[in-house]
Amino acid sequence: MENTEVAAATAKNNLEPRTLTFRNKIGYAIGDVGNNFLFDMGQLYLLNYFTDQVGLPSAAASMVFLIAKIWDAFADISVGTWIDNRRNIGKRGKFRPFILWAAIPLALLLIANFSTPNFSVTGKLIWAYIAYMLFGTCYSISNVPFGSMIPTMTRNSQERSELASYRAAGSNFGLMMATIAFMPIVTSFSTKGMGYTVAVLIFAVCGVACQWISYANIKEVYKAPAPKKFSKTELKKSYKALLKNKPLVALSIVNVFTFSAFNLKLAVQVYYCEYILKNTTAESWLGFFSIGMVFVSVAITPWLTKHFDKKVVYMMGCAIWAAADIAGFFMANSTFMLVFLTSIAYLGDGFTSSLNWALISDCVEYGEWQSGIRSEGLVYSAFTYFRKLSQAIAGFIPGIVLAMVGYVPNQTQTASALLGIRGLMFIYSAVMAVATIGVMFWLYPLTEKRYKNIVSDLTARRQKKAAQQLQPEYARISD
Repeated sequence: MENTEVAAATAKNNLEPRTLTFRNKIGYAIGDVGNNFLFDMGQLYLLNYFTDQVGLPSAAASMVFLIAKIWDAFADISVGTWIDNRRNIGKRGKFRPFILWAAIPLALLLIANFSTPNFSVTGKLIWAYIAYMLFGTCYSISNVPFGSMIPTMTRNSQERSELASYRAAGSNFGLMMATIAFMPIVTSFSTKGMGYTVAVLIFAVCGVACQWISYANIKEVYKAPAPKKFSKTELKKSYKALLKNKPLVALSIVNVFTFSAFNLKLAVQVYYCEYILKNTTAESWLGFFSIGMVFVSVAITPWLTKHFDKKVVYMMGCAIWAAADIAGFFMANSTFMLVFLTSIAYLGDGFTSSLNWALISDCVEYGEWQSGIRSEGLVYSAFTYFRKLSQAIAGFIPGIVLAMVGYVPNQTQTASALLGIRGLMFIYSAVMAVATIGVMFWLYPLTEKRYKNIVSDLTARRQKKAAQQLQPEYARISD
């Protein structure tokens, strides 16, 4: 009787128990440090490697990103479906084994992307397509389970926000180290080609180590039984449920905006520092201060979400981001101004990146409440499907724009080319940040109050279902 009363009080007040230790949070953060050591090399430097080292035309190089990322998007959906329908779940859990076993293949494929053989242009393009598509598929196998784990680690809303902040901190630390350390390693060698190979090798090894440390320090608290084998009809219902999940649809749309803007800026800043500022060391300063500012937003996001809806904090971050980038287009003519204004922009972006993983976990609960179907892997992979599309956009647009404005590698650029680089760096992201505010305001339906009501209702449903399942057993005992 006492346990029933406690459960009822918990449901009434939405006080889901706190299940995470500090070790779990740090372990999850380190996992995303490893993810970024392995993943960010492609987003930051691969386009520049293709155009300035391998000698691929910028438009052709951009097509590699477009095709490979569209492929990755479908790979995410396939991996999510596979994970949700796994039946032979061992003692390591439903998600953790993927983090362990995918690490080394992922590292080897990363090295292959920055080790293009001296083929013809056609041969180099074929190598680029195959290597990057295989890398993306392997990354899906590693990253979809990693992101899908949050609902199994905790059901406490505030704790999910905290865990998302830790993950964002790990992600941005990995990104900061990649931005600060990678190019100095590259330029320390007599040829940039050799420098790229050594730098990628170092980050690949560190990435594997971080993923294995993460595997050892995170756990799945809520272990669901292996699901029954779904029929095609049931799978169709699951996919239809995704389309009815309004928060998921809205969050996916805004991530196309924000994530494409973020990744495009990362790809273009190499060109901005070299050709507009004529100071390649500016990129290290940019990485240290601007990515460092994300840690500030990550640190204060849990406090903000205690006082405001996550939706409001998300829009506030985009407003800061847009204002700083508009100013940057006109004023970032020195290393100091670029670093200062980009730091403010990344402060705003930090709110969105911190909250994405908490919001997607909320979408899992909403989906179960709305349709009766709970599918962490499918929801997360649908979300990452749109993030991969945003990465395709971020890789495709710079190459096309650079070709249109007459960019020539390793040469003094024309005024048209310089204006194109400046616009890519600031205007695109400012427009996307404003568009995000509009979508979140009009289309994202979950407020904190509504989310708590949904969780409370789900808890009551589960208790009712459990009671109904026990009734036949009680009847048998009575007989």
